[in-house]
Amino acid sequence: MNMSAVTCETFPEQKDAKTSRIGLIVPSSNTTMETELPELFRRQSEATGHHYTFHSARAALKNVNREELLAMVDKAGECARAVSDAAVDVIAYACLVAVMAQGPNSHEKSEKIIASAAEENGHPAAVSSSAGALVRTLQSIGARKVSMVAPYMLPLTQMVREYIEGAGIEVVDAISLEVDDNLAVGALDPQKLPMIAQGLNREGIDAVILSACVQMPSLPAVQKAEDLLGVPVITAATATAYEILKALGHEPSIAGAGGLLSGAYAPVASRRA
Repeated sequence: MNMSAVTCETFPEQKDAKTSRIGLIVPSSNTTMETELPELFRRQSEATGHHYTFHSARAALKNVNREELLAMVDKAGECARAVSDAAVDVIAYACLVAVMAQGPNSHEKSEKIIASAAEENGHPAAVSSSAGALVRTLQSIGARKVSMVAPYMLPLTQMVREYIEGAGIEVVDAISLEVDDNLAVGALDPQKLPMIAQGLNREGIDAVILSACVQMPSLPAVQKAEDLLGVPVITAATATAYEILKALGHEPSIAGAGGLLSGAYAPVASRRA
């Protein structure tokens, strides 16, 4: 029998200049961020010609309770090292409530841990978190008063409310859907969200947070809710996508996902200039 050897390249494949690699750190039970974010960036690619690939690391989480959330946070550095092996350009820590469970402004600490782990692994990357992205995005569009929908049990919804208020944004009203199983959160019907949001107290608000959770599906409802409610509609996923684009230096050009990602809402500083 004749045998021949095949030589494989041992050096890393060079990335095309028109492609960006996005790293995600997600809960092990997450079924939403790895569908909604790629769809958002597919639309961005369609508009701009730039391409995006996604590379994920997962941390154990089944039930959305304080104990499991804190245990997930402990894995952030390990997950960052793993996903940075793919030489990603940006890392998004996609579990909003896991960070918020640590107390006010905890996104700053979590983002530093992830950035340090990636750098120490030899692959530095820009870092965002869905918790930090949500509050910073609201601040950037000048939202001082918001109302929100969250899938969590009431105590966790209250914790998210306090976290947002700790960033100087008043939460006028919050609806809690009281689902604690993370897979069940991912199975919620996003088409019901506009009707649910209509039940919020919206007097004097500047924006609605349609989904204060990266696992609760919302993308099919964002534009519909924004058209219906007449105020900016933000979700944990759209805020995360917005920050990823900013980190990459790309202007948002995403259709059908609200004014934030279409580029309609210039940052407050720019509007004042």
